[in-house]
Amino acid sequence: MPDYNLIREHKSSTGEAFRKMLVFMKGEKRNLIIAFVVMLLNSGIALLIPYLIGYTIDHYIVTKIYSGLLKYCVILLLIYIASSYTEYLQTILMGSIGQRMLFNLRNAIFNKIQSLPVAFFNQNKAGDLISRVNSDTQTVNQFFSQYLMQFVDSIFMMAVAAGIMLSIQPNLGGAGLLPAVAILIFARIINPWVRKKNAISLKQYGLLSGEIQEGLSNFTTILAFGRRDFMRSRFEKVNKENYKTSVISGLVNNLYAPVFTFFSNIAQLILLAYGIYLITQGNFTVGLLISYIAYAQSFYRPLRQIATLWASFQTTMAAWDRISIILNLESDLEYGKDGQNVPNGKSLLQFKDVTFSYPNGKIVLDKINIELEKGKTYAFVGPTGGGKTTTASLIARLYDPNEGSIHLNGISLKKYSAAELSKEIGFILQEPFLFNGTLKDNIIYGNSEFKGISDNELLELLKKNGFDTLFQKFDKGLQMKISPDGDGLSLGEKQIIAFIRAVIRKPKLLILDEATANIDTVTEKQLQEILDTLPPETTKVIIAHRLNTIADADEILFVNANKIENAGNMEHAMQLLMEHRRTS
Repeated sequence: MPDYNLIREHKSSTGEAFRKMLVFMKGEKRNLIIAFVVMLLNSGIALLIPYLIGYTIDHYIVTKIYSGLLKYCVILLLIYIASSYTEYLQTILMGSIGQRMLFNLRNAIFNKIQSLPVAFFNQNKAGDLISRVNSDTQTVNQFFSQYLMQFVDSIFMMAVAAGIMLSIQPNLGGAGLLPAVAILIFARIINPWVRKKNAISLKQYGLLSGEIQEGLSNFTTILAFGRRDFMRSRFEKVNKENYKTSVISGLVNNLYAPVFTFFSNIAQLILLAYGIYLITQGNFTVGLLISYIAYAQSFYRPLRQIATLWASFQTTMAAWDRISIILNLESDLEYGKDGQNVPNGKSLLQFKDVTFSYPNGKIVLDKINIELEKGKTYAFVGPTGGGKTTTASLIARLYDPNEGSIHLNGISLKKYSAAELSKEIGFILQEPFLFNGTLKDNIIYGNSEFKGISDNELLELLKKNGFDTLFQKFDKGLQMKISPDGDGLSLGEKQIIAFIRAVIRKPKLLILDEATANIDTVTEKQLQEILDTLPPETTKVIIAHRLNTIADADEILFVNANKIENAGNMEHAMQLLMEHRRTS
């Protein structure tokens, strides 16, 4: 079985990450071009302002021509208004693009998660997955919708401002830009460390989400055992770790701004001192120096913005690494693959030299060969952890064997599509899961044959199968509202719904994994009546500890110590269980 554990380090190169992120902006080319043009217009306006200010000082303030001063003040006011509008338009455009990207990204992640096998969910906490789908995608979205265009805008402003500075006075421009080299060296050194700390912080946040989800999901059990103190201490420990990593992440992210500000201030001092010297030499004017300092600010102000944006970018890259781990996963359960057929005769299902182990390396089944005949009922018995549920999961193809093959009607399970397997094999668990919706929604869930069926047609079908008396338990009928956790329903009522959902599909093989373990004998009898409505050729696999459930089986199979053997009868099965207890 492949390792699907997401708690591992993954680092994408910046170029690779951007190429993959842009896939989720498919169809946004026109909007991106418009946003880019607006950005250039906004930057051009911003770069025009220092020139106009310097020109006004040299031509109208120094010469005391105040009519020209008033004229250029009005021009500057209009430019400021235009700049505000273009900045607002740019924000609206990028915000819309970012939201659509977020929609596409979350869809892609959720669809990928849905395509992964049970092993993936067994190896990862639901809270961490929720954190990746919600929080990490939002981090990526914020960068694209709020920061990306600012980042590009800042780079453009810096490039043009540096060009203007060097063209006006190369020596002064070179001196003013020298501190920027120190900034770039600092950023190059610190970037990997910052990204690593952000990755640790996001990972710890995912663990915190997982702890919260686990605690809330099992709160009834926690109350029943009076162990709120235990869960409180566990949460406090994880929360403390999250706090520590968040503080460290915040500190390293905020290192950029003060360092960038310091060097930009040094640049201002250099320009002021050198500029005054040039003025005293008659090579410069006051207005030109003010314009020059303004252009230097147009270079270093974006650089200070980049300090903040760069910290956000490092967080974004760490979030993307967590997302891309999921997107890069491939399910080991490929449907419709080639597989060798075998003669089946009376057999419905066959194991051929099946070996299976979990990622921890423990072998659960070793070279198993069994056949299940059509219409027979098989009981799987054995000690806890012996491999009963694993065997049932292999039959339902929730996992694939490491070695060997499994065949249904002589056809390899790998040749079936997911929909075909779902139709052929039913699986009822000990803890029934109900979906948010109506009783009708839960009964026909995942059954394409009943798509668009009316309430009356479904009631007639249920009555035909002898389920009408069971519906007396549900006084609001098929439109009764059901919450995901089934509030207001007893365990027996939930299991009745789960049984009906499975049985009306008329599966060729039905697996019951401790499906009647937690219900009363009256409800169990009702559930047995539901099973009796199945066609006689239906094969049933029952995993149960109740003797009355197992006693009616045609064959009893003992599952333990990597093997499956025919126990013959109930007495022999009990003897094998007792022998295991004595030797374990």
